[in-house]
Amino acid sequence: MKRCFDFVASFAALFFLWPVLALVAWRIKKNLGSPVLFRQVRPGLNGVPFEMIKFRTMRDATDAQGNTLPDAERMTPFGSFLRSSSLDELPGLWNVLKGDMSLVGPRPLLMEYLPLYSPEQLRRHEVRPGVSGWAQVNGRNAISWEEKFKLDVWYVDNASFFLDLKIIYLTVKKVIVKDGISAEGEATMSKFTGGDSR
Repeated sequence: MKRCFDFVASFAALFFLWPVLALVAWRIKKNLGSPVLFRQVRPGLNGVPFEMIKFRTMRDATDAQGNTLPDAERMTPFGSFLRSSSLDELPGLWNVLKGDMSLVGPRPLLMEYLPLYSPEQLRRHEVRPGVSGWAQVNGRNAISWEEKFKLDVWYVDNASFFLDLKIIYLTVKKVIVKDGISAEGEATMSKFTGGDSR
C-alpha cells in the first residue's frame, strides 16, 4: 500500500507541479549557472547506494588551494529561499517514482556516515529513505544528531500508512512556518562525526 501510494502521489505531483519545476530550474540556471540539479550517491534501503537528486542551492566556490568553501559561504539568498521553502526537494519526487525513496522515511544522509552508526542507529536503513520523515517534523536540522536518529528508529518501529499521512500534513505545516531549517550556527546541519553520538 505504501509503495502504491508513493508511486501515484509522486507521479501526480510531478505532473501537476512541472511548471513550478521548470520555473525553479530556470531561476537556478540564471542565478547559479549549471548544473541545475545536485546529484549525490546516498544510502537507501538496507544501505544500498542510489543517486539522489535535488535542485542546486549553492555556488561552486573554492579557496586559493582549491578546497570547497564551507556551506555558509557558498549559500546564496536564492539558495536559502529554495531550502526554506523545500522547493529544492521537488526533484526527489523522481527518486520516489523510481522506488529509490519513499515520500516518508528517514532522510538519506551521506555514504561516509554508514561506518559511524551504532547498530541501533543503522536500523534507520530498514526502510526506504524519505523526502520527509518523523525527525523532520520534530525539529528537522535544529535538533541533535542523537535525537534525530532516535526519531528515525522510532519511525521504523511504528511506521504505518496513517502515520505517513500525519507526517505529510506536518511537513506542509513546517514548510509554511519555515521551522527548523538549519542547526544553530550552521547554514544547514553540522557534520555527523560519530563520537559521543554513537
